[in-house]
Amino acid sequence: MPGRLTTALHAATAALLVATIAPGAANASETAAAAGAGASAGNAVAAACKLVNGSVTPGGDQTATVVTAGSPPVVQVKARYTDIYPDGQPRLSSLFASGLVLPSPGRMYYGHVVMGTGLYSSHYLVGEDGQVDRSQALNDRKGGGWGDTTYLETSHPRDPDPWALTNHYRLGADGTITRWDAKGGLGWVNMQTAGGFASVKTMVLISQTATYDTFLATTRGGALYTIRLPLTSPLKPIVKKVRDSTWQGFDALIAEKCGQYGTLLLGIDKDTKSGYLYAVGHANGTATVIQALGKVPATFADPVYFRHIDDPDVAPLLFGE
Repeated sequence: MPGRLTTALHAATAALLVATIAPGAANASETAAAAGAGASAGNAVAAACKLVNGSVTPGGDQTATVVTAGSPPVVQVKARYTDIYPDGQPRLSSLFASGLVLPSPGRMYYGHVVMGTGLYSSHYLVGEDGQVDRSQALNDRKGGGWGDTTYLETSHPRDPDPWALTNHYRLGADGTITRWDAKGGLGWVNMQTAGGFASVKTMVLISQTATYDTFLATTRGGALYTIRLPLTSPLKPIVKKVRDSTWQGFDALIAEKCGQYGTLLLGIDKDTKSGYLYAVGHANGTATVIQALGKVPATFADPVYFRHIDDPDVAPLLFGE
């Protein structure tokens, strides 16, 4: 990744786990071996950590599944809402959040999706009976030119109003990261760009602070990096290598806060329809502690995956770097 994946700042570290595995043990055999060797120590620390993995099915349903760290990891299907999108249309989804809708009973689910070449703001209401209120469902096209987008995400750092500063991120096929914010409720404004990321296969948000967002990124060559994006203009990424190889098999990553400084990471391999769970210590380049927690006992056959949270104003902020 010429020009970007080269140098970065030193970050303060904090040990999340008491056991470490070989750098980048991300394939099935290494994962199984590391999980067996370190299960006692690693799972004792990470057992209380969980994430909610959302997906869009080929038929346009939206699902939510809770994955809890354990030996092996534990999976619980949380929800499935049918026919939210046209069959086979969504390619990418940002984080989806939910919140109570007052005075009407129920919860509103909202986020952004890419369908074809368009970006859509998506929301739907689920009543107390658990059914989708179709009269309150909307996929509103915000604009075109998104056909070459390879990654989409939204960050809600508190300011203290979660909508006072919302950061939207896009990775293009040409390796350009673009950020917009929503200061003052004005929507997608203050566009900033940074190039040099054409080698990135997928990314996941692992840190949200008042001064920066950080992503964990895999490359097609198998390397693992952190990409810190300061909330300044011009956008100047700070990049640090975490592992050299073996992470290329993952097509999607889902992350959630684990402990005070760490991250629970789910890596999804769409070719084998498999998922592997990791506990990642506070990111510090190649010194970052990564504990393999094993293969997730579920089938990952959907085309689109995303992180799901409850209200952004109460959900824990990520602090993995």
